[in-house]
Amino acid sequence: MRRLLPVLAAVTAGFGAMAATTGCGGARVTPGGFASATPSLSWKPCEETASSSGFECATLQVPLDYAKPEGKKIGIALIRLRATDQSRRIGSLVFNFGGPGGSGVTTLMNAAHAFSTLNTRYDLVSFDPRGVERSSGVRCLSGPQMDRYISEEPSENTGTETKLVTGFARACERNAGWILPYVGTVNAARDMESLRAALGEPRLNYFGFSYGTHLGAVYATLFPHKVGRMVLDSAVDPSVGMLDMAETQALGFQKAYEDYLADCAKTATSCPLGADPAAANATVLKLLDTLADKPGKVGSRTVTEDIARVGITQALYSKYTWPLLTEALQEARKGKFDGLLSLADQYAGRQPDGSYSTLQFSLPAVLCVDTTDRPSVAQAEDLARRLRKRTPIFAQTAIGAGACSVWPVRGDDAARHVDATGSDPILVVGVTNDPATPYQWAPRLAGQLRTGVLLTLNGEGHGAYGQSRCIDDKVNAYLLEGTVPPKGTRCD
Repeated sequence: MRRLLPVLAAVTAGFGAMAATTGCGGARVTPGGFASATPSLSWKPCEETASSSGFECATLQVPLDYAKPEGKKIGIALIRLRATDQSRRIGSLVFNFGGPGGSGVTTLMNAAHAFSTLNTRYDLVSFDPRGVERSSGVRCLSGPQMDRYISEEPSENTGTETKLVTGFARACERNAGWILPYVGTVNAARDMESLRAALGEPRLNYFGFSYGTHLGAVYATLFPHKVGRMVLDSAVDPSVGMLDMAETQALGFQKAYEDYLADCAKTATSCPLGADPAAANATVLKLLDTLADKPGKVGSRTVTEDIARVGITQALYSKYTWPLLTEALQEARKGKFDGLLSLADQYAGRQPDGSYSTLQFSLPAVLCVDTTDRPSVAQAEDLARRLRKRTPIFAQTAIGAGACSVWPVRGDDAARHVDATGSDPILVVGVTNDPATPYQWAPRLAGQLRTGVLLTLNGEGHGAYGQSRCIDDKVNAYLLEGTVPPKGTRCD
């Protein structure tokens, strides 16, 4: 199962964000039940870390099951950075940085400086969605177990792959089965409505990246008259099925890889991999073949061909990390695999102590509950084989599309239909060469949202904000002044 996380490339080079949606048609999302009382928040300074100064944290209590609003509650972890100009404060701006599975608490703490212009007049607020990290995060495997799983999966053998993903799914059911049915995007959107009320905001001002665009679109469909100023950057198309998503992503990363090679090989001296893109590509493929025959070592850890592929994928989320990829590949040719392993660890959410964030556990938990689409492992393997000629490095990522076929919780299609009928204008942003949420998804989402306004960046990478002064100016003008750019505006 592969992720779609956004990259705030200019300031947090290497931070990913993943997301995915699935299917087409399906049931319409409806608001459902809520507890009658407005939840309250008790803000306190966040636990002291090097990056937590000035931030406040709180916990929002919400129903585990919105059909039983007076039943079991779970806590949603929140973080806030108050507006610097309180005399001109607009209100709260809520962020979701992608996933599903990304921690909004950690990301805002590390990346708030990227939004300093918005922070002058907005309290910046984010959260760990249900099933993520501090919010009853889904945990399936221990650190050593996850190391082994990542080194073996995906497998090109259907029987082996089925055994691997089935074992993973059973571990999730065993260790987090109580929350798995309730981690879907519809419930997360309901949590955001509870958050809006708890913040005392008449409308939700929202900035979503990657998967966060899906979450925002579902919220706007459930609660259109509560939508304030909403930006959806690196848009996801909710109508895309699992296999289509896997194919589109694999080809998107292939395009980003080719653009990387062309950039690297602009001059013979700037690219140690080869004097031209073809030569550089041959160098990378040879390295992967070598690792397939004889995996590398970094201390006690093994660097397989698959781990190297993941490292390459991570670096392609942003052109700002292309130099890191060149350095990592060149070092790997010399038998030093630290760079590739570090990139792969960033992708997987592996911490220096060997533990993992909930990223790779929350991801399939949300994806699989958000859809009834259940392609088999054999279908996913067949897609990977068909993609191999077009994208030999990234074809294997398609194998993850079969993981939901063995998931222990039934899916629901409620999050697959979005329209936001009756909401204020919603700004939908796409990047023409985005590998993780390919550009064609942005106009599709803007079209599905009756009030969607498309803004395009002609460029590279996952996430437009922070990459272009033109984009930043237009997004800031919308969020700060309410100025909606003309439909179809493009930036370079």
